[in-house]
Amino acid sequence: MTNLLIEHGKIAAYDVLPRGDEKIIDATGKIVAPGLVDISAELREPGCEEDETIETGTAAAIAGGYTSIACMPETEPPIDTPAAVEFVRQKAARAKNCNVFVIACVSKDREGKELAEIGSLVEAGAVGFSDGSRPVQNAELLRRALEYCLMFDKPILNHPEVLELARGGVMHEGRTSMVLGLAGLPAEAEDVMTSRDIRLAESTGGRLHLSNISTTGSVDLIRRVKQRGVNLTCSIASANIALLDESLREFDAHCKLSPPLRSRGHLESCLTGLKDGTIDVIASGHTPRASEKKMQDIDLAPFGMVSLETTLSLVITHLIRPGHLDWPAALAKLSTNPARLLGLPKGTLAIGADADVVIVDPDAKWTVDPKQFKSKSSSTPLVGKELCGRVEKVIVGGEVRF
Repeated sequence: MTNLLIEHGKIAAYDVLPRGDEKIIDATGKIVAPGLVDISAELREPGCEEDETIETGTAAAIAGGYTSIACMPETEPPIDTPAAVEFVRQKAARAKNCNVFVIACVSKDREGKELAEIGSLVEAGAVGFSDGSRPVQNAELLRRALEYCLMFDKPILNHPEVLELARGGVMHEGRTSMVLGLAGLPAEAEDVMTSRDIRLAESTGGRLHLSNISTTGSVDLIRRVKQRGVNLTCSIASANIALLDESLREFDAHCKLSPPLRSRGHLESCLTGLKDGTIDVIASGHTPRASEKKMQDIDLAPFGMVSLETTLSLVITHLIRPGHLDWPAALAKLSTNPARLLGLPKGTLAIGADADVVIVDPDAKWTVDPKQFKSKSSSTPLVGKELCGRVEKVIVGGEVRF
């Protein structure tokens, strides 16, 4: 138990007694933690405002305990120019919810053919580079990007998937997909790309982050390579710590995700990877899609779900309460590690740090109801599920925003 003093938007002191003129927030029995940081949320604006906008996405982030998010270039047009970076930053500043940082495109128009203007994008404020859900297929392009980004000390976030192996797939390839008669997404599609990307990172010394890994093969490869000291980090999406491929037995398009929900063996390997530090970051995997898009047949519906408002509760319910992770380890993967990965002065309650704080009731129970979401999208496979832990207050720069 301790007191935390916030002054002028910064963490000012610990263990100080009230003078009497402060605004006091009573957090007795609650968890007071650094604001959460997400490395790969899709805000969909400009161009896909039917799915999400910068205003609704940042409102969802705040409701989920996120004080900082990095948005992916999954927009139309993609974020591959300084003007596009500035557009997102200005819209986020006007929304005045959470801090928004921009992940810009590795390649022009996310086509994987020509390198984007990395230097100009860094000058405009990009904190990292990615083609989002499109993996960089061209190995030479990724190699050059890794070398070039070294000059600016910026990471490249690549989605590990060989498209030739995954093309046409709907769900994890295994016993359940065979029973349901649905086209499979084999684990090898991820494993092969993970192996290639690791080799390029090792040869260039570049900063590579593998986004949303989900397979036993990826976890094993990354564990071995980290022991050799390669400059590599990885994340897992929140859905992949909690749900299995069996969720698709109802042919529910809300369960159609990328990476797909895997079988129990893969999930258990990922839990081991979280426990032993192989997996550095738990990402929200926030990929909002409009309801009418998800109402199509499962093979036509797009991949994706909203998750900024449920990630923390999924972590509490499926990782902390069962004893897989303790609170400090879980918060490191939700806050400190993602901030360090992107080089952000966030994810800490150190004296002098920005007062970005989340207060959590760890024992609160609630039932997921998309009608209550701040997000514009309501696509989630968690409808009706009871989760533990709820965000009570969120402070951004010393100001209570939620």
